[in-house]
Amino acid sequence: MTAHSAPLTEEVPEATIDPAILRRSIAAGAVGVFVHWFDWAAYAYLASTIATVFFPSGDRTAGLLAVFGVFAVSFGIRPVGALVFGPLGDRIGRKRTLSIVIFVMSGATLVIGLLPGYSTIGIAAPILLVALRLAQGFAAGGEFGSAASFLAEYAPRRRRGFGVSWLEVGSLLGFLAGSFVFFLLSVGLTGDQLSAWGWRIPFLVAAPLGIIGFVIRNKIEDTPEYRTLEATGNIPRSPTKELFRNNWKQLLQAAGLMTMMHVPFYAVLTYLVTYQTDYLGHSAGDAALLSTVISLVGLVLVPAFGRLSDRVGRRPVLISAGFALLVLATPAFLLMRTGIAGTWVAALGLGVVLAAILGTYAVWSAEIFPTRTRQGGLSIAYNTTAALFAGTVPYLMTMLISATGSTLVPGPYLMVAAVIGLVAAFSLRETVGDPLLRAEDIRK
Repeated sequence: MTAHSAPLTEEVPEATIDPAILRRSIAAGAVGVFVHWFDWAAYAYLASTIATVFFPSGDRTAGLLAVFGVFAVSFGIRPVGALVFGPLGDRIGRKRTLSIVIFVMSGATLVIGLLPGYSTIGIAAPILLVALRLAQGFAAGGEFGSAASFLAEYAPRRRRGFGVSWLEVGSLLGFLAGSFVFFLLSVGLTGDQLSAWGWRIPFLVAAPLGIIGFVIRNKIEDTPEYRTLEATGNIPRSPTKELFRNNWKQLLQAAGLMTMMHVPFYAVLTYLVTYQTDYLGHSAGDAALLSTVISLVGLVLVPAFGRLSDRVGRRPVLISAGFALLVLATPAFLLMRTGIAGTWVAALGLGVVLAAILGTYAVWSAEIFPTRTRQGGLSIAYNTTAALFAGTVPYLMTMLISATGSTLVPGPYLMVAAVIGLVAAFSLRETVGDPLLRAEDIRK
């Protein structure tokens, strides 16, 4: 029986999990994405400083483009990491891959913080920076699938949406922490101090955070579902082959949901800052403040929407969010033209829609895969769509606005993402309350 056959009536009873273990499992799942997004925000905000440190000083613009190019490369390598760590987690367990990826990510981040600049070691500096960003991106390719599988399989069935939503809470917290550290550095240091040594602080801070995460992940047991596969001798020998043979439909459906998440996430939380300063004439401070407020609102609403999906279902929440994005995207960018007040109302409205998507997409994606191939499916779908639709948002928006002369371009682009997500959502059945370990996983 394949994973895309009719729903099964035979269920494996759900194990009772101690609340303390559940809290540790949530921390173990969320800490890695926190570290990853902390590093991501720090690198993005410090791009101009890093350009002066690691690239020749003759052409500042070329140096800045090189830094963003290195940033894009780290996205491009993620699908490769997903192909390695995703199926690996289906073979050796969620816990082990969670420990490996946070160790590699944190180690590479630490070395970046200690890396000599171009003025000290010449061309070796940018080469090493590229190599370390590739290592980070490779490891990050295994983070989401490992953490989402881990949280979904540990969370109680009736509160699974709430439990998995903490994955995105970790993302938002990491993003906010990275932004806040950059703010402190900008206020507390001169430009020369920031270029000389201040830029290293966020990367050095991330290392002990990674060590803490590694310890947390290393001490907790693997998920009940995975331990059952081990106990019954049902660990898949070739999860990649099994995934593409039996679960290709779920892979496409998850990719559709994730596309509807990636595009508004990067458009609202990152690109909108540039959009406000370049096209609306707002100050950088006002733009950064709005991004921070949207993230803070998300910290409250994401778990709330996750819990709502436990009560009313994944379909109603995510389909409603998809329609809201489809209908409101272009009017929101029209409203932004009216001034700072209109920008705040429009951006906060899009932020609420994004929170509904963030609170639901990951748990629904996890529930559609069988346990045997869950981590591989989540990893490949997430990171392939991230490489195609996430890192490209700023470049594509800038290019399309330049080509069309219209600052409304982001609206239709968000609408396309909404349509893709809605097609995937309508093709899926409701999964709330379903067991994650099904009869098809246990091949006696």
